[in-house]
Amino acid sequence: MKKAIAFLYGIVAYLIFLGTFLYAIAFVGDFLVPKTINSGTEIDFWPALGVDVALMTLFALQHSVMARPGFKRWWTKFVPKPIERSTFVLLSSLALILLYWKWVPMKTVVWEVSSPVGIVILYVLFALGWLIVLLATFMINHFDLFGLKQVYEYLKNIESKPVEFKLTLFYRIVRHPIMLGFIIAFWATPVMTLGHLIFAVTTTLYILVAISYLEESDLVKMHGEKYREYQKKVPKILPFPRKNNKKREAHRTI
Repeated sequence: MKKAIAFLYGIVAYLIFLGTFLYAIAFVGDFLVPKTINSGTEIDFWPALGVDVALMTLFALQHSVMARPGFKRWWTKFVPKPIERSTFVLLSSLALILLYWKWVPMKTVVWEVSSPVGIVILYVLFALGWLIVLLATFMINHFDLFGLKQVYEYLKNIESKPVEFKLTLFYRIVRHPIMLGFIIAFWATPVMTLGHLIFAVTTTLYILVAISYLEESDLVKMHGEKYREYQKKVPKILPFPRKNNKKREAHRTI
C-alpha cells in the first residue's frame, strides 16, 4: 500500500507539473489562458517590480536549493527517497502557479515587431524554444527528471541506478539545451512589454548564474574527468564552436 501511494503521489506530481508547463507556454506567449504575463491590473512601477522580482526569486531559491546534492541528503532524512524528486517537481510547480497567479503586469511596450514575416519568425522561434526544452528532457531521461522513474522502480522493487552520462543529439551541440530552449522561448515575442522584458532578463540571468556556479559544479563532482572533457569540447549555452577547439584541430592537422 505504501508503494502504491508513493507511485500515485508521483503520478499526481507529474500531472501537476505537466499542466504547469503547458500553462507556462500560454502565460509567456500571452494567449489562451485567463492570466498571462501581460494581463491583469497594472499598479505603480516600483510595487509591481517588487512583487514580480519577489515571485521569481522565490522560484529561483526553491529550485536551486532543493536541487543541490547536499540539500537532498538532508531532505531525504525526512522525505522518503523514492518520492524526493516528485516532491521537488511538485514544489517547483506550486512556486510557478503562485507566480502565474500573483504576477503584476507592466504593459508599457518596449518594442514591437509589425512586419508579418517578423511576427511569424518570432512565433516560430517561440515554439522552437519550447520544443527544444521538451525534446531535451527526453534526451537525458524525462521520467527520471520528473520523478516517475523513481516511484515506478519503488513500486516494482527495481534497484534504482543513476542515469548514465551520455551525449545524445542536442547535448552534442550545447551542454544545457533545456536552458537554451527556455531563453529562446522567453525572448521570442513580437510585442515586448516592460513586464515581459523584466521577466526575460531576470530568468536569463538566473539561468546563466545557476548553470555556471551551481549546476556545472555538481556535474563535475558527479561525473569527474568525463564531464571536464565534455566542458572542453561542447559550449555551455550558445551553439557556436569554440575558437580554441578550432585552433587545436588546425594544429593537429598541421
